[in-house]
Amino acid sequence: MTDTTPTAATDNDDTIRQTAVLRHLPDRPGEFETELTVDVPDPVTDLELTVDSTAEVVSTDGFDHAGGDTYEWTGTGSTDEPRITFRMPANRTELDHHHRPRQLTTSSPSASTVAGSTTTTAEPTAATSRDHEYYFVDTGSWGIVTVPTVRLNWWQTSSVSVERTAEVDGPGATGGDIAFFGPVTEHTRSAGSESFRLAVPDAVELRESPEDILDSLEDASRSLRIGGKNDEVFVVAVPPEDVSWGASGIQYGDSDAWVVADARLDTPHNVWLHEYVHTRQDFLKSADTGTTAETQWLVEAQAEYFAALTTLEQERIEFSDFRRALREGQRSPYADGTLADRSTWRHEQTDYVKGPLVFGAIDRQLRLETEGERTGRDLVRQLNLREEPITDDAFLSLLEREGGPELRAFAERYAHTAETPDAWSVSNHRAAFDQPTALIDYAIADEPIGVSGPTRDVSGAVDIVPTLVPGETVTFPVAVENVGERSGSYSATLRVDGSVVDERSDTLEAGDRRVETVSWTPNAPGRYDVRVGDQRLSLEVKSPASGTVTALAVDPERVEPGETVTATATVTNDANRPADATVHFRTPAGVADEVTVALAPGETTTVETDLTFDDPGRYEVAAGDHTVVVSVEEESAIPAAVEEAADALPGFGVPATVVALGVVLVLGLVGRRTDS
Repeated sequence: MTDTTPTAATDNDDTIRQTAVLRHLPDRPGEFETELTVDVPDPVTDLELTVDSTAEVVSTDGFDHAGGDTYEWTGTGSTDEPRITFRMPANRTELDHHHRPRQLTTSSPSASTVAGSTTTTAEPTAATSRDHEYYFVDTGSWGIVTVPTVRLNWWQTSSVSVERTAEVDGPGATGGDIAFFGPVTEHTRSAGSESFRLAVPDAVELRESPEDILDSLEDASRSLRIGGKNDEVFVVAVPPEDVSWGASGIQYGDSDAWVVADARLDTPHNVWLHEYVHTRQDFLKSADTGTTAETQWLVEAQAEYFAALTTLEQERIEFSDFRRALREGQRSPYADGTLADRSTWRHEQTDYVKGPLVFGAIDRQLRLETEGERTGRDLVRQLNLREEPITDDAFLSLLEREGGPELRAFAERYAHTAETPDAWSVSNHRAAFDQPTALIDYAIADEPIGVSGPTRDVSGAVDIVPTLVPGETVTFPVAVENVGERSGSYSATLRVDGSVVDERSDTLEAGDRRVETVSWTPNAPGRYDVRVGDQRLSLEVKSPASGTVTALAVDPERVEPGETVTATATVTNDANRPADATVHFRTPAGVADEVTVALAPGETTTVETDLTFDDPGRYEVAAGDHTVVVSVEEESAIPAAVEEAADALPGFGVPATVVALGVVLVLGLVGRRTDS
């Protein structure tokens, strides 16, 4: 099974294509092999690749060892598709990533344990200790691993982009960040602009049916209006009893996850939804954003809270189950810690237990303060739009902006002290959550997307957005629809690499739909991650192509000294993006003139210049790879000779002229013979 990074349709002549083929090694439990091929485009002159420090390089073709973990491409003369094969450890017992703990230790028998067996029946063959709990592992018969990442550095003559692809050689599946080794059956589901792939190993028996799991994920995709939708979410159901797992689920990379196969849907600790919420936390996907130490608790608090709330809204649990899960945060040791100060936590999973109670209380308070116009989902959407890390002040300022100073004070009380709110009653829940709310959907509209610039003004469907050049403007139509029960404000945004570059805001009545337009004018080449509303695509911006001189002509071809010759060059753009061309008209004296022209994709045009030559002779005129010759001659010597001969003869007339012409021709022939 192959995963390819999705992109809008562009020409990929200047793309570094990195393909990772992962191989299971049943005879080497705890290890797996990767063959990495790099397709190097013409603009790249030098390239270096650095593998992980734990990698054992087996072979190379077109790469030389440059020292340490770095390998350098040997150059165009060797191969344009160098490859490197290496082995890596599969087993990982430490992980700094998002996951749902396998079991929460509580002080009360009524506290919930995450669904699924915690009994260990077998350890991985390559395990060094039964005390280890695994996040990724290979048992010899099957394995689940992270797709290796490598660092590329290159030198280029023009802008290039990078496209990464991963696949499993043999039985298995991958989403690009996580890979499973072994026979699997894949189940798929589309939820508007987002799709799901659920990979179920053949040897695994799911507690829930694939259809029910995908139903729950699809519903969450449509109802969780927090932005950050993915093109595809890839989830693997892993065997629950073959390994001592360190978590009930892991979300890794942009939108890949695994969940133990015995995880239930009818629990407030819905691991399937917990990991899905993580895939929607866009603020975690950029090195420029993320959280600080004071706001890190929000990551797991949001995932756990929205998993429970969405499960309640799907009517898979009763309110009493939902409230019981929240009340766990009121108990010691979780209640004793201050969320914004990790050093005060008496249990490492305080953010999983007290966190959802506090974030849920903030959600409820926000609904009450705004009479349902704003909810906790709006808070996450705004956090996803940030271009900088979520500092404590940024989070509190957002609360004040959305819900007033009272909401800020409420959050400060419960996130900055050890105070703990009470889990609210069913009547209080109805008062806040059953209010009419504004639910705003965003999507790229059916109207064409426009691209305009100095050489073209075109439009087309989103899947055929052409390659842009700097200075061109792309315009997206955004459909904004209020599917809620009351009017509400909206903000249709266009984000490029996480930054908001254009925005349209207004108010929309319940049931109304409106199409806004947002635009962006790139100023530099590159491949950009673009989000329009809740949809994501990749756009490529390249330097203008180079127009080519395809023909050259002069008129006239024969002139006298000082007379004007017009040189005309035909210039063609064969690329599918605009081109620039500077035509240098050259003569033996050097560059006589420069003419610059911009061409639309596929366009052919002509440029011209006037030339003069002062002395007789034959002159070569060149433009591009084409040349023509201009003959420069004095006023014809033949008529002068004829006239002189005629004057010397008695009785000038036609016969005399003929005789004189004959004399001149003979003289000319004699002269040429003499010269030779």
